[in-house]
Amino acid sequence: MIRTLEQMVEKVLTLKKKHRIAVAWAQDTYTIGALSKAVKKGFIEAILIGKPSEIIKTCKTQGINDKIFTLVESENEIQASSDAVRLAKTCKADIVMKGLVGTDKFLRAVMDKENGLMLADAVLSYVCAIEIPAYHKLLFITDPAVIPFPDLDQKVEMARYAIAMAQKFGIKKPKVALIGASEKMSHHFRYSDDYLIMCKMAEQDQIKNCIMDGPLDLFLACDKKSIEIKGVDTPVNGEADILLFPSLESSNPFYKGLMLFAGGELAGLLRGTEKPVIVMSRSESEISKYFCIALSCLMA
Repeated sequence: MIRTLEQMVEKVLTLKKKHRIAVAWAQDTYTIGALSKAVKKGFIEAILIGKPSEIIKTCKTQGINDKIFTLVESENEIQASSDAVRLAKTCKADIVMKGLVGTDKFLRAVMDKENGLMLADAVLSYVCAIEIPAYHKLLFITDPAVIPFPDLDQKVEMARYAIAMAQKFGIKKPKVALIGASEKMSHHFRYSDDYLIMCKMAEQDQIKNCIMDGPLDLFLACDKKSIEIKGVDTPVNGEADILLFPSLESSNPFYKGLMLFAGGELAGLLRGTEKPVIVMSRSESEISKYFCIALSCLMA
């Protein structure tokens, strides 16, 4: 089982396959630094779309040889996003990545009905693996980026995406904690009924290859001592692999808190697309962007 993000990179290197990645509006310091590292490691070729003069300038300030990249000129961030998606759509790239472009403009290109990368009838969602010193293995979290208030069908797809990703890390039957404010069912929380249905679906193998329970609070999901103290019987048993949150406004602050205050690093991807799509905040660290690139190669 892969327990760290560096081990994930090592796994990607054993695949001995080089993927082509198209980056929209690529003149970003952290993005170029991450891409340079991945190119030198040998698992990607990078197509940088944007303003070549600015890309070259950014490379020089970091001591990076711009000749290791293919540079493609684009008029603006909207055109750069469309160009990156088009390259993936026509199989000239295997992965698409957001650079300095705004997320809304980038996703508009990804989700374009005629020329985008959405799978038919798919739910667009986001899954990330976070490594934090305080936990003994990676935590997969969904959805901190796309769906504000997922309904039952969307939660089911979120769970399936996260399970599929965890399996790529060697976790054959991941433990899925459906996160709430308490382990008690309550009509005050809209997610309670959905969680009850999802647990029954997992028991009946409609959500396959997982151990699922919820609602659970974070202590019961990730702390075995809390299980003993509270005396709660749950198959997740304080060893969750996946945390599924009921809303973006609960998940997003949680994952950002781990990054800011707990020394977390992440690797995350959009799910529901024909090709892997990397969407990261422009403020994310270079190493997290590097790990996202490696994850996209693992999932491609």
